[in-house]
Amino acid sequence: MTKNEVAETQNKKDKPHYLGHRQRLKERFLTDNGRTMPDYELLELLLTIAIPRKDVKPLAKELIKKFGSFADVINANQNDLLEFGLTLNTITIFKIVVAAAVKMSWQELSSRDEPVLSNFDYMLDYCRTAMARLDIEEFRVLFLNAKLQIIKEEVMQRGTVNHVAVHPREVVKAALDCGAVSIVLFHNHPGGKANPSGDDREVTKQIVEALRPLNIKVQDHIIITKDNYFSFRTAGLLS
Repeated sequence: MTKNEVAETQNKKDKPHYLGHRQRLKERFLTDNGRTMPDYELLELLLTIAIPRKDVKPLAKELIKKFGSFADVINANQNDLLEFGLTLNTITIFKIVVAAAVKMSWQELSSRDEPVLSNFDYMLDYCRTAMARLDIEEFRVLFLNAKLQIIKEEVMQRGTVNHVAVHPREVVKAALDCGAVSIVLFHNHPGGKANPSGDDREVTKQIVEALRPLNIKVQDHIIITKDNYFSFRTAGLLS
């Protein structure tokens, strides 16, 4: 064996075993953009960006075991991820992925020319991406013009894990400020049950009645959970 062959053999021995694995992961991902990769491998690939000098497959599997799916991991509460032992650098990369998904979904919804109500699937996809895995309730409003196209979205209130207080006058003021002709209400239920509570029904009724004299219509109120949704419009609960 020549000196060059000896040196090459030694270099292969000294090279961490996971480096070749990382390259293979990247190549597999690029063949179909990760569609056929199991959750732990997709998470592992993401972790290789955050943690450059370590075999991260065991960590990826531990995270999936702890939190659930890939989506559950990257959407997990920051404090829970810190408590698990992740660094702020790793958590930031997770949240960049989440923010990118929300932004792409919003742009897909808001850039369309046709009425938003004819794009119910896109609207639902956006609501799910933006809210389904939040650990507190948020109440948001889509403000629409006369063509039922989106003017803007606004987070009206953030609450607790099972309650958010929304004042109809705040919705009225925001609608008047942007010249909305109609609106879509939506909020999330972190507890997992999509059916509206008594408070949900009451606040919807109050907002409808507050906007009626102004000829501003509530087109729908959608409740989002991790696995389901409820539409007041589909259920016939809006006059």
